[in-house]
Amino acid sequence: MEQNLHSVDILLVEDSLEDANLVMRSLKKNNLANNITHVEDGAEALDFIFAREAYSSRNVEDKPKVILLDLKMPKVSGLEVLRELKADPRTHSIPVVIMTSSREDKDLMESYKLGVNAYVVKPVSFEGFVKAVAELGLFWLMLNESPR
Repeated sequence: MEQNLHSVDILLVEDSLEDANLVMRSLKKNNLANNITHVEDGAEALDFIFAREAYSSRNVEDKPKVILLDLKMPKVSGLEVLRELKADPRTHSIPVVIMTSSREDKDLMESYKLGVNAYVVKPVSFEGFVKAVAELGLFWLMLNESPR
C-alpha cells in the first residue's frame, strides 16, 4: 500500500495480513482510511514511530491520531511497543488501542498498567470484526480530541 509517511491518521500494527486487510477494508468502507499506514511487527512499528531505519526521513513529531496495536507479534511484542511509546515524552500522548484475540487477564491488566487507551478483543465473526473496526475508527478519528 502506498503511504504518505508524513501524514498518518492511523498506524496499524498487525502481523496477520488477513486481519490487517480486514481492518483497512472496513475503514475504507466507512471513509476513515485516507491516511493509514500498516506495519507488520513491533520492531517496524517502533522504527516508524521513532523515525529510525527505513523511516528515518519521517519527523517523529508527525504523530498518528491513533495506533491500532496487536499484542502477539514477532520480533517485538505489542506490550513492549506500548511500554516504549508511553515511556517517551514525544509519543506518550498518542492514543493506543490494543486489538487482540487475547482474553487473558494478565494481558489486559498489563496493557492498562502501561497506559493503553482502549483494549478490544477482536470479534470472531467477520461482521462483528468489521463493525468493531468501523466504530473504533469513527470514535478515534472523528469524535476523540487528541493532543497535537
